This record gives sequence, C-alpha cells and structure tokens, in this order.
Amino acid sequence: MVDHLPQKLRSDALDNRERILDAARAVFAARGLDVPMREIARRAGVGPATLYRHFPTKQALAAEAFTEQIHACHAIAEEGLADPDPWHGFCHVIEKLCELQARNRGFITAFTTAFPHAIDLTAGRERALHSLAELARRAKDTGALRPDFVLDDLILVLVANSGLHVTPTNARIAASRRFAELAIRAFRA
Repeated sequence: MVDHLPQKLRSDALDNRERILDAARAVFAARGLDVPMREIARRAGVGPATLYRHFPTKQALAAEAFTEQIHACHAIAEEGLADPDPWHGFCHVIEKLCELQARNRGFITAFTTAFPHAIDLTAGRERALHSLAELARRAKDTGALRPDFVLDDLILVLVANSGLHVTPTNARIAASRRFAELAIRAFRA
C-alpha cells in the first residue's frame, strides 16, 4: 500500500498520515466501516483534501488501517495450526477471532466482505482462510470436528458475531465469548 507514497514524506505530512490512520482505526473499531470519510478527516484534525491525498479511497484507508489486525489474524491461525491437538487449536481460533471482532467491529467486516478488491486485505484474507481450512481438515481427521463442517460455517459465525452490539466493549467481549462457546459446541462431532 505504501508504494504509491513519495520516498520521504515531510514530517507534517507524516504526522497527518498517522493521525488519519489513528482516527480511522478508532472509528472503524467503534462504529464499523460505514463511517463517512469526512468524519475520519474531522476526527484526525485534517481537511478532506489531506485525507484523500494520503488515501484516495476508503478501501485504501481500510487496507492500511487494518494491517495490524491482518497480522493478528495470521498469528491466531498459526497458533491454532501449531497446537498439537487440532480440535483445541480450532477452538482457540474461533474464540480469538470472535474476541478480535468484538474489540474491533470494522475489521472482521473488512476481512469477510466489505472490500474484496483491496489487494492487501484480499491477500491476507486468503492466507488466513487457507490456514483455517488446513486446521479444519486436521480437526476433522481426528474425528472431533463434524464431518459436514465447511469454512463458510466459520464465516457465518463471524457474521453472526458481528451482530453483537452490546455496549460497553467489555460486555460485547463477554457476549462474544459466550457466542463462540455455543458455536464450538455446534461444531463438535
């Protein structure tokens, strides 16, 4: 995403860029991706032209803003794959993805559906989904995961989990943990 940037930004331009990303992360996490770009610019303390100079589309802004979450998602999938017990690893992934979603409402939306053509998100999403598919295959091979499970079932869990609009965040996380527990029970063979 940064290959479109000049090699060296002025310090004020770099500060503006970081303020925009911080504002976008906060707003996306709290309210999801439907926030207007003007609202993000206002929260960052910059004009819309400055925001669009750095991020010409919301897609570009979301891809950059969610880089850390993509890495967290990969780490969660890798932790699951590294677990010697595939069922335990599978359960861990569901629990952690649901919690990640409860903490950041915009990320899972971006990850699952919102910006399918954002190159960074698409590549990250495909890599994570490939790891999750491998983990599900392993869990099925042990007999712990129901044989009719398909990866779309996990996406369905994440979409359903996104419907938790309990406030404050701690209550949303607790509800998400309960929901993850119920989903795990449904996936057990």
